[in-house]
Amino acid sequence: MNSSAISVRNLWKVFGSGGAKIPLDPELSALPSSNLLERTGCVAAVRNMSFDVARGEVFVIMGLSGSGKSTLIRCLTRLIEPTSGSVSIGGQDILQARPAELRDLRRQKMSMVFQHFGLLPHRTVLDNVAYGLQIRGTAKNERYARSREVIDLVGLNGYEGHYPEQLSGGMQQRVGLARALAGDPDAILFDEPFSALDPLIRRDMQAEVIRLHKDMGKTMVFVTHDLSEALKLGDRILIMRHGEAVQCGTGDELVGSPANDYIADFVSEVPRSDVLTLKWIAEPLAAGTPGDAPVLSSSTIIRDAIHTVMHSSSPVLVEEAGAITGQIDRDSILSVLRGVRAAA
Repeated sequence: MNSSAISVRNLWKVFGSGGAKIPLDPELSALPSSNLLERTGCVAAVRNMSFDVARGEVFVIMGLSGSGKSTLIRCLTRLIEPTSGSVSIGGQDILQARPAELRDLRRQKMSMVFQHFGLLPHRTVLDNVAYGLQIRGTAKNERYARSREVIDLVGLNGYEGHYPEQLSGGMQQRVGLARALAGDPDAILFDEPFSALDPLIRRDMQAEVIRLHKDMGKTMVFVTHDLSEALKLGDRILIMRHGEAVQCGTGDELVGSPANDYIADFVSEVPRSDVLTLKWIAEPLAAGTPGDAPVLSSSTIIRDAIHTVMHSSSPVLVEEAGAITGQIDRDSILSVLRGVRAAA
């Protein structure tokens, strides 16, 4: 994994009078949320959070309502001021940044896409997209040329002169996405951007994010409460509960090896064959397995291996890093399809 684009260490956000003392007090910081509120009148929305986001990674933060995920992503840009800890963007701790430095970081290094679009109703699509560049002081010709590029990139070519009220919700969110891309930031932060959209439009926007990430390779931090969206988009997923990190890992790690009963219950409805890879069901190589048997990568999704396994007269070999590490057969596949938990 590449060096970190975002590094978070021991981050706290406590709402309420006297909240600054809670991270420093071992007794108070250990209290469950309800007890902490009763004793101090404070709410710890983010508790001692530490994680890294690699350059070019899509990092998803998810949890149920009230888990602290939206507070956390706002702390990353200091839209909400953290109580304590550190947040480094490109090696610079933004909690130590002076106001002018913070403005430059927001303009140059990161952009946000919000659930409720945040478009300026009196500005056209072109002027909405160009707005951040205008604030930055970019010359008019240059900012319009760049804005037209990203408008085309997000599929809104021909709508430059329209106003937000003339656009559907999905199109408005594309404008928000184009505005975030226009400044060519190092990282883009998404705060539940598609939760207000109809299911079909939401699916299209998810596909759009995947396409743009593939084309541009931007670091993305994506907040959602939807597990299927997290699994679809995320290279890694951080699941939060009561302001704390419960587990962080790839989708197949969360489904295949949940850290506790909460995560197991959280992922219980996920079709395992759509998420787990062959490494989770591969068995030791048996003696006498034909050397010319079909070979599949250990990173192959089980669903994608079904046709090969079911049409092979012998076990299928599993390969990782150029070496055969095991095998799978029809029983291996059927155990997953029947809902039987395969051993890692």
